[in-house]
Amino acid sequence: MRIAVNTRLFLKGKLEGIGWFAHELLSRMVLQHPEHEFIFFFDRPYHKDFIFAPNVTPVVLKPQARHPALYILWTELAIPHALKKYKADLYFSPDGLGSLNTKVPTCITIHDLAYKHYPQFIDKLHKWHYARYLPKFAKAAKKIVAVSEYTKQDVVQQFDITPEKIDVIYNGAITNYAPLSFAEKQKVKEQYTGGEEFFLFTGALHPRKNIINLLKAFVQFKRRQKSSIKLIVVGRMAWQFKEIVEAKERMPYKDDVIWTGYLEVAELAKLTASAYAMVYPSLFEGFGIPILEAMTCDVPVIVSNTSSMPEVAGDAGLLVDPTSPEDIAAKMMMVYKDEVLRNKMIAAARIQKQKFSWDISAEKLWQTLMSCLPEGQQK
Repeated sequence: MRIAVNTRLFLKGKLEGIGWFAHELLSRMVLQHPEHEFIFFFDRPYHKDFIFAPNVTPVVLKPQARHPALYILWTELAIPHALKKYKADLYFSPDGLGSLNTKVPTCITIHDLAYKHYPQFIDKLHKWHYARYLPKFAKAAKKIVAVSEYTKQDVVQQFDITPEKIDVIYNGAITNYAPLSFAEKQKVKEQYTGGEEFFLFTGALHPRKNIINLLKAFVQFKRRQKSSIKLIVVGRMAWQFKEIVEAKERMPYKDDVIWTGYLEVAELAKLTASAYAMVYPSLFEGFGIPILEAMTCDVPVIVSNTSSMPEVAGDAGLLVDPTSPEDIAAKMMMVYKDEVLRNKMIAAARIQKQKFSWDISAEKLWQTLMSCLPEGQQK
């Protein structure tokens, strides 16, 4: 059997949420099913590290799908032509870009419908493309993967899709994420904060991540607590970040905030495991991988009470109103002052994180993909 996959987000040194989702699931599936051929569709020259096994055939399709107009050429011309040329039995798109111009059974992943809930944070062309094509891709697909129960219900309600068509397949935490010893943590803290404890936020920086309110909350925390604790913000400036840059420069206590930019996963995992707590007050998430990564490292999490985040954090997280810097600051003070609470959160996280496994998710994805095929082809 030939399984074609959209791997356009496999960018060496630039993997983020959706890219990691695809990477972790596909790297496992390819090795677990050597009897099948996987055709990886890239939209630019690829790195050899993404060719996980001999049963992977890499194909570069033009044009580079980095703009809504080019998405259309890629999904409606390049992809259908390649599916026919390589005689694919099945097409899997982990980033939601399906195709309306093929009869090959298709499975797409929908990570979130943020464009529906926060359209002001998306440029007009991308918003137009999402609104015009994502509902059609969802209806045309044989199966849909959602990364949380919240996202599944959102797709059902927003697109009028039957729930039976959607399988929930969670993200996992990459194996780099694990607790560190006291000595290892101290070494990381010496490197980044001169040995001081720190709160941590990680993620691509744009308005939906709510960085402005995080900074306001940190200022309130510092004014009330008179602590030497720092805040580390990890992530690239993604889009609509002008206000973030301005707040960064004018905020009080700005010398206590460390901005690292994008970090490779090995370094980010060490930093995460060394944090006093993860503070993740995002306005909206389809899943929220940094929450799970922190829990995997025995780090308490403070997360928003919206969308999928309570589902991911479970009883292990302190929930906040992301629109209230006062609430975020109050929860930061609770974790900082109450060591008993902090230890309870860590213990709860050790239980909660067991719900999420890339190995389990890879097996579930395989079953979902097989269910797209006629009964005689399922293997």
